[in-house]
Amino acid sequence: MKKEEAEQALKEPKELKIEDKLFTVKYNPSKDSHIKINHEVCKKCKTQKICLSICPAKVYTEEEGKEEIHIAFENCLECGTCRIACTDNAIDWQCPQGGMGVCYRCG
Repeated sequence: MKKEEAEQALKEPKELKIEDKLFTVKYNPSKDSHIKINHEVCKKCKTQKICLSICPAKVYTEEEGKEEIHIAFENCLECGTCRIACTDNAIDWQCPQGGMGVCYRCG
């Protein structure tokens, strides 16, 4: 890298997308999900399925044309945002089994 390029990079730092940041997170996923959804409660959602947009790791997805939400629990950052956002209590979130889940760098 040339000196001019380095100076320009310092002036205008590249903004990373959430996907780029998530790529650096280490996981030790369990074979069993620590997240469960009560689909009957979820169908009557009062928050317009906020879990689909609130999760920073995009753990929750919905197939087009279907009402059921799918869980990619192995991507979970264990932040608990979904538990707070789902005021219908359709999400049953438990801590992953000991030694499993996300591995943070500083603890």
